[in-house]
Amino acid sequence: METLECPRCGATMEERRLGRSTVRRCPDGHGVFLERVALGDLIDAENDWHRGGEGFHTAPLPRITAEMAPPPPAAPRAPAWVATLFD
Repeated sequence: METLECPRCGATMEERRLGRSTVRRCPDGHGVFLERVALGDLIDAENDWHRGGEGFHTAPLPRITAEMAPPPPAAPRAPAWVATLFD
Protein backbone atom coordinates (compact mmCIF):
# COMPACT_ATOMS: atom_id res chain seq x y z
CA MET A 1 0.00 0.00 0.00
CA GLU A 2 1.05 3.54 -0.59
CA THR A 3 2.10 5.89 2.21
CA LEU A 4 -0.69 8.19 3.33
CA GLU A 5 -0.56 11.54 5.08
CA CYS A 6 -3.08 12.72 7.64
CA PRO A 7 -5.44 15.17 5.92
CA ARG A 8 -5.61 17.28 9.07
CA CYS A 9 -1.94 17.67 10.11
CA GLY A 10 0.07 16.18 7.21
CA ALA A 11 1.89 13.61 9.38
CA THR A 12 2.73 10.25 7.82
CA MET A 13 0.10 7.73 8.87
CA GLU A 14 1.41 4.75 10.88
CA GLU A 15 0.52 1.30 9.57
CA ARG A 16 -0.59 -1.62 11.71
CA ARG A 17 -1.46 -5.10 10.45
CA LEU A 18 -4.60 -6.57 11.95
CA GLY A 19 -5.12 -10.09 10.65
CA ARG A 20 -5.63 -9.78 6.89
CA SER A 21 -6.11 -6.01 7.03
CA THR A 22 -3.91 -2.95 7.37
CA VAL A 23 -5.09 0.02 9.39
CA ARG A 24 -3.37 3.38 9.14
CA ARG A 25 -3.62 5.94 11.90
CA CYS A 26 -2.43 9.46 12.51
CA PRO A 27 0.35 9.51 15.14
CA ASP A 28 -1.29 12.62 16.62
CA GLY A 29 -4.66 10.90 17.05
CA HIS A 30 -6.56 12.64 14.26
CA GLY A 31 -8.12 9.45 12.95
CA VAL A 32 -7.69 6.11 11.22
CA PHE A 33 -7.94 5.01 7.61
CA LEU A 34 -8.77 1.51 6.44
CA GLU A 35 -10.02 -0.11 3.29
CA ARG A 36 -13.73 -0.80 3.12
CA VAL A 37 -13.26 -4.60 3.18
CA ALA A 38 -11.26 -4.30 6.44
CA LEU A 39 -14.27 -2.92 8.31
CA GLY A 40 -15.96 -6.34 8.39
CA ASP A 41 -12.76 -7.89 9.77
CA LEU A 42 -12.62 -5.27 12.52
CA ILE A 43 -16.26 -5.84 13.45
CA ASP A 44 -15.64 -9.60 13.65
CA ALA A 45 -12.54 -9.05 15.81
CA GLU A 46 -14.46 -6.70 18.13
CA ASN A 47 -17.27 -9.25 18.57
CA ASP A 48 -14.73 -12.03 19.23
CA TRP A 49 -12.99 -9.83 21.81
CA HIS A 50 -16.24 -9.42 23.76
CA ARG A 51 -17.22 -13.11 23.42
CA GLY A 52 -13.81 -14.59 24.16
CA GLY A 53 -11.47 -14.55 27.13
CA GLU A 54 -10.30 -10.99 26.55
CA GLY A 55 -13.63 -9.25 27.11
CA PHE A 56 -14.95 -7.96 30.39
CA HIS A 57 -16.17 -10.57 32.83
CA THR A 58 -17.56 -10.25 36.30
CA ALA A 59 -16.47 -12.24 39.30
CA PRO A 60 -18.34 -12.93 42.53
CA LEU A 61 -17.65 -10.42 45.27
CA PRO A 62 -15.62 -11.77 48.20
CA ARG A 63 -16.86 -11.63 51.76
CA ILE A 64 -15.41 -8.60 53.48
CA THR A 65 -13.52 -9.35 56.68
CA ALA A 66 -11.40 -7.24 59.04
CA GLU A 67 -8.21 -9.04 57.95
CA MET A 68 -8.60 -8.14 54.30
CA ALA A 69 -6.22 -5.75 52.57
CA PRO A 70 -7.28 -3.72 49.55
CA PRO A 71 -6.56 -5.41 46.23
CA PRO A 72 -3.73 -4.12 44.07
CA PRO A 73 -4.80 -1.59 41.48
CA ALA A 74 -5.91 -3.15 38.23
CA ALA A 75 -4.10 -2.32 35.01
CA PRO A 76 -6.01 0.16 32.86
CA ARG A 77 -8.03 -1.62 30.22
CA ALA A 78 -9.34 -0.49 26.87
CA PRO A 79 -13.14 -0.29 26.74
CA ALA A 80 -13.10 -2.18 23.43
CA TRP A 81 -10.64 -3.97 21.17
CA VAL A 82 -10.85 -1.22 18.55
CA ALA A 83 -9.67 1.26 21.19
CA THR A 84 -6.32 -0.57 21.31
CA LEU A 85 -5.60 0.92 17.86
CA PHE A 86 -5.05 4.25 19.60
CA ASP A 87 -2.54 3.08 22.23
